[in-house]
This record gives sequence, C-alpha cells and structure tokens, in this order.
Amino acid sequence: MKALYLLLCVLGTFVPYIPFVQWLQVNPVDAQLPARFAAELFSTRIGAFFGLDVILSAITLFVFVVAERRSGARTRIWTVVAGTLLVGVSLGLPLYLYERERVKAL
Repeated sequence: MKALYLLLCVLGTFVPYIPFVQWLQVNPVDAQLPARFAAELFSTRIGAFFGLDVILSAITLFVFVVAERRSGARTRIWTVVAGTLLVGVSLGLPLYLYERERVKAL
C-alpha cells in the first residue's frame, strides 16, 4: 500500500498542477494574483462547488490528522499540512495515508 500511496502523491501533485501552471503562464505573478485566482475559481456555480468542496475537504483532513495525532499516532502531520496547503487534498490525503503505513511498518 505504501507504494500505491506514493504513486497517488505523485499523481495528486502533478495532475492538478498542469492546468494551474498553464493558468500561471497567462496570469502574471503579482500582488493581484490571489484575487484573480479567487475570482476565476468562484466565477461560476460549478467552479464554486469544486472550490468549496476542496476547501472543506482540506479542513476536514486537518481536523482528522490533528485528532489522530492527539490519539497517539506518530505521523509527521507537518508534511500533510504543508502538502495540502501547497498542492491540495490530492496530495495531502495520500501523503497522510502513506505516513500511517510508514509508521505501522516501524
């Protein structure tokens, strides 16, 4: 399972970044970038649906990871939080599952 979770981490990083990098190529990186990103993300109802779904999924993942950590799990939650904030749940969740498998193997 560890290998599968690592593969999902790689896919979860690169697949979403392909359209994001393409978007960055036509949108200059400046102080207005976050505002343009949010405006485009929430410009349609279906975009808002996906955006809110991902945001709520990330919050749920953070709550779950913190609760697991408090129950004695020895996973490195900082990697999960950083991966989720930098890429998204598509990296954060498989990374957390990989961490759980890694800890079980110890």
